[in-house]
Amino acid sequence: MTAKKLWLIVTCICTVLTNISAKTYKVSSREQCEAAVRQLKAGDEIILGNGEYANWEILIGTNGTAAKPIVIKAASPGKAIFQGEINKPVFTITGSYIRLEGLSFINCRQVKANGGNGIIVELKSSKFCRITDCSFQNNSTINQFTPMVSVSGKGENNRLDHCRFSVNTDNQEVQVKITDKETPEYTMIDHNEFSNKPPVSWQNANGGECIQIGQDPVLLGIKESYTTVRDNRFFACDGEPEVISNKSSGNRYINNYFDKCRGELVMRGGHDCLIDSNTIRNGSGGIRVNGTNHTITNNKLTGMATGIRLMYGMTGGKTEVGFYVAASNCTISSNEIADCKTGIYIGGSKNTDWTGKFDTKRYPSRTMQDVPPSNNIINGNRITNTETMIFHNETAD
Repeated sequence: MTAKKLWLIVTCICTVLTNISAKTYKVSSREQCEAAVRQLKAGDEIILGNGEYANWEILIGTNGTAAKPIVIKAASPGKAIFQGEINKPVFTITGSYIRLEGLSFINCRQVKANGGNGIIVELKSSKFCRITDCSFQNNSTINQFTPMVSVSGKGENNRLDHCRFSVNTDNQEVQVKITDKETPEYTMIDHNEFSNKPPVSWQNANGGECIQIGQDPVLLGIKESYTTVRDNRFFACDGEPEVISNKSSGNRYINNYFDKCRGELVMRGGHDCLIDSNTIRNGSGGIRVNGTNHTITNNKLTGMATGIRLMYGMTGGKTEVGFYVAASNCTISSNEIADCKTGIYIGGSKNTDWTGKFDTKRYPSRTMQDVPPSNNIINGNRITNTETMIFHNETAD
């Protein structure tokens, strides 16, 4: 027997033994699922029976491996449906190499009470975990700034992909949560679809982002999360003015598609982000920029008031505290802008007075937005069929 044949035989035997050792648990109740979770080992899977479920709070902290992930999935994709009031997450995942697959969360009412955060699924300090092919539809909250999916803690290399978010009200779809002590890193949010999100009912028209990376751009905007948001599609997302809200540094937004959204792709804060090859059509606006050292290239923007807006701030530096940081040292090149009133607007929100509109004890910032955009490189952009190609604001907005 040749060495090659012996190696093949040994490999086959090992594969068979691995498959034999992995277990499949078929469950149809919270109690059965909790019992299965207590026994989980790398390579095991839990199959949730088709049907409707409520009052679930499952914590999964087991560690799988790259070769043998732990899988929790529906017997038939989309047919295991979670609904009802959500106080604590249906699934809190704290382990590694765990995949949540094919589940539906429909008509959930998110409520922050009794120590609960109202989140539906939370990846909490997890590593290499994945939420894929799941549906989030017709969910709502009674508490502002409540996400459906949250990536939090000291997580690394988690992924949310091929999920569907539709007709969700007053909530945020996806949040990467950044605090002064913990920053999840290298999150991948890709190939998801967001659609038909109505305007939030909150008086300040805030808290309805589809994707939010960071929450405090003033004090924590310099935190680097290295999140990638790519190949997602957004249709009629009208929750608030920021469809995507970047509030941290070192993130990438690549090849996303927006159509008929009453909101923009917004660098609310943070620095050193890449916004490349996105398409934005027929919406209220395109790309809004605060912060420093962003690269905005190869985007296609059509049918809106303004393609790209470079905003004034209270400061212009990366390390200074400002409620808004002026767009500075950014590169805006090779973008295609068409059928807009203004192609590129330099100097949005000039001389806006924020006195009394934020807590200056919490945020030790000047209140006048009077520091102009500066040292930005703007070249090689193709701007057609606009009233004004590039507008330099010389008067207060």
